[in-house]
Amino acid sequence: MSAFALRDIAKAHGAQAVLKGVTIEAAEGEFIALVGPSGCGKSTLLRIAAGLDRPDAGTVSMSGRDVTAVPAAGRDVAMVFQSYALYPHLTAGQNIAVPLAMRELSGAQRMPLLGPLVPGGRARRADIARRVAATAASLRIDGLLDRKPGQMSGGQRQRVALARAMVRQPGAFLMDEPLSNLDANLRVHARGEIVELHRRAGVPTLYVTHDQAEALSMADRVAVMIGGTLLQIGTPQAIYDDPAHVEVARFVGNPRINLLPGRLAADGAAVLAPAAPQEAGPGSVTLGIRPEALGLRACGPEVAAAAVSRLEFLGSEVLVFVRLAGSGEEAVAKMSPAAAAGLRPGCPVALAPAPGAALAFAADGARLPAPAPARIAAGAGR
Repeated sequence: MSAFALRDIAKAHGAQAVLKGVTIEAAEGEFIALVGPSGCGKSTLLRIAAGLDRPDAGTVSMSGRDVTAVPAAGRDVAMVFQSYALYPHLTAGQNIAVPLAMRELSGAQRMPLLGPLVPGGRARRADIARRVAATAASLRIDGLLDRKPGQMSGGQRQRVALARAMVRQPGAFLMDEPLSNLDANLRVHARGEIVELHRRAGVPTLYVTHDQAEALSMADRVAVMIGGTLLQIGTPQAIYDDPAHVEVARFVGNPRINLLPGRLAADGAAVLAPAAPQEAGPGSVTLGIRPEALGLRACGPEVAAAAVSRLEFLGSEVLVFVRLAGSGEEAVAKMSPAAAAGLRPGCPVALAPAPGAALAFAADGARLPAPAPARIAAGAGR
């Protein structure tokens, strides 16, 4: 039984379909990252999971219980918003403490002046303060607990919002791009904190992001959404190495996968076609080759001639951009500085993909069976 499940979720705004029958089921303690371009429906799906929006069709369940009609307050989920959603009149420490105070203090114990005098109030407040301080320290905001949101930077406010979710033990974590306002160093640190939080809590986490690096590095499984449709869900390695659709291959990976016109020959080999895309005929496919799997070498009769257009030196690696002589398509190879030594713009080179590196996609974008790796050659009719 899934610990948290969204089944056949559909949602439309007027005539515009935002979600088209999306199903995601998370096991107990599973971390699922939901990725896709802006406007693909990620945040809408998360709001439906939280109970902030109602689906037009489909169900939401937690531990086998249908909570589709249950309001947000009754779902026992903690959500971190991209827009912080902090109380402006409360300090950071008070904002973090809100979910604990609402769950663990009685109405009388929450009263500012009389609360500590109510039996049990002082001890419970001390325990809440201890947990707030520990959570704040883990996110490096323990020195900000007395500040109000208006006195903090955007990144500091985002960490306060994250701490507010971390401080309690909900049935599920829902996070909507929680690291979008942090600088690079804090993003890396906060990634580790979120993963550690998830492991300690042992509850399902649905994490929305447009940053594929976050998704691939943090999640147990990655769900890729395009245009309101869930195209693929799988482990990070499966999403990267074995994309089920050309849009999944295109979205995941930096630099982007090379998508070049080609065809499958009678012997099953993938043939890199020099013809322009509009000239494609029966048997035409799109061939996908990851930059790290694309080698470059001197031109020969079995490979497609190309010319170096530019190079980008990135320290431990070099991106070499080449343009195919026949089709004019651009491809990029990721190489070591030693392998790229001597290459200059204008140099004639040839593509030499690693054996088995080519992925074939049909005209509708669906993945085709793996082509034979024996040869990837240029020229119609080869």
